[in-house]
Amino acid sequence: MAQMKKDQIEEFFRRLSEADPNPQTELEYSNTYTLLVAVVLSAQATDVGVNRATKDLFKTVDTPGKMLVLGEDELIKHVRTIGLFRTKARNVIALSEMLVNEHGGEVPQDRAALEALPGVGRKTANVVLNTAFGEPTMAVDTHIFRLSNRTGLAPAKNVRAVEDKLMKRVPAHYMQHAHHWLILHGRYVCKARKPECTVCLVADVCTYKAKTTA
Repeated sequence: MAQMKKDQIEEFFRRLSEADPNPQTELEYSNTYTLLVAVVLSAQATDVGVNRATKDLFKTVDTPGKMLVLGEDELIKHVRTIGLFRTKARNVIALSEMLVNEHGGEVPQDRAALEALPGVGRKTANVVLNTAFGEPTMAVDTHIFRLSNRTGLAPAKNVRAVEDKLMKRVPAHYMQHAHHWLILHGRYVCKARKPECTVCLVADVCTYKAKTTA
């Protein structure tokens, strides 16, 4: 796979930026805590499914203290439609307890502290740091991993390598929103089974050879 050149990458993000100047996560949340919970629940699940499960939950439970009062059994009733719901419910209760006991009930703006929370890995921490705190991080999910390799934007063999490469190759002035542009483009245009190259804004600057024609 040929890598995209510097000027191609600049044009790639310029067009995505022009089309969607202020991209947002499709997860629904009301504060940093509910964002964290939503991202933890979204592992191996769709945003639509998570939003459906948390719609009523987040109306009354929007702090770690309230989550502890709710308890694991009641939480399971809300999230049982999501994959791995028992493990995720257990993690949400455990991370809520840690937030209360170690962080004054607040979500920390610190990668190490975030990754120390049950159920929170590097990707989840990156999403929270970027979306809640405005840090220029890159959370690589399956969409971004696929797109980075397919387009030649940042081809690499594993998720961390793609993340590191994107952090180096994405122009600094686009880093703040780059994660959201890429995930949305991968979700709706550069799809897994059949990328929609004929309607793609950036088809002519990506290096994917097997572009679709219909």
